[in-house]
Amino acid sequence: MKKVIMAGAAGKMGAVIIKLITKEKDMTLAGALENEKFPGLGRDIGEVIGTGKLGVSVVADLSKIAPECDVIIDFTSPASTLRNLAVAVKYKKAIIIGTTGFEEDEKKQIAEAGKTIPVVFAPSMSAGVNLLFKLVKEAARVLKDYDAEIVETHHRFKKDAPSGTALRLGESIAAGRAVDFKANTIFGREGLTGERKPGEIAIHAVRSGDVAGEHVVSFGTMGERIELVHRASSREAYGNGAVLAVRFIAKAKAGLYDMQDVLGLR
Repeated sequence: MKKVIMAGAAGKMGAVIIKLITKEKDMTLAGALENEKFPGLGRDIGEVIGTGKLGVSVVADLSKIAPECDVIIDFTSPASTLRNLAVAVKYKKAIIIGTTGFEEDEKKQIAEAGKTIPVVFAPSMSAGVNLLFKLVKEAARVLKDYDAEIVETHHRFKKDAPSGTALRLGESIAAGRAVDFKANTIFGREGLTGERKPGEIAIHAVRSGDVAGEHVVSFGTMGERIELVHRASSREAYGNGAVLAVRFIAKAKAGLYDMQDVLGLR
């Protein structure tokens, strides 16, 4: 039985993942973590998220419950995730990170932790999105002279833009074309921009309503355009991926992994 702590337990993703974990026969919820200002501290997380009592109280200090778990799942914020990562390293616990919006130096901290503990770090836990990464890389390799554009849409509450998934899609295009991602990517357009530059990778972010996630990657040239699209109708697509990641990481050695490893897409 894999014992799992959910960090960001009362958030939208946290609630979805907890509900999925409680349905699995090979894992159990061992802890529910929220920030110190959360008004529901001390309450049963099941009551907080509307599932009925689960026998797990919401706490704010990961170090108090980390010794009792096998895996930590973190969908919080970059600053919170890094604090939780330090605790995971201290207690030698595997961690799955679904948080996005990290700076490059923060990503290096995550990679460093992978030298000590198993870490799954992915911009999206969705199996469909991770297959899309692979398809986009191959399309970019074949359609190397086509115009590459990425448009992502998420709910109005998302704090970072563009999404981590959109950035990874851009990196997939760059990898397929063997070019530098940062040197060839622009974010949005405004004003008199002139003609589109050859080799440009463009990423655009839309925020609207309650959209769980939509990514459209298009490759266009004179006379045709090809689109690869992923639409998530609910957060369960990401939650199911997190469950798969728990099974993977519970058996993994120390290292930095992503969902490509979890799904066997390497």
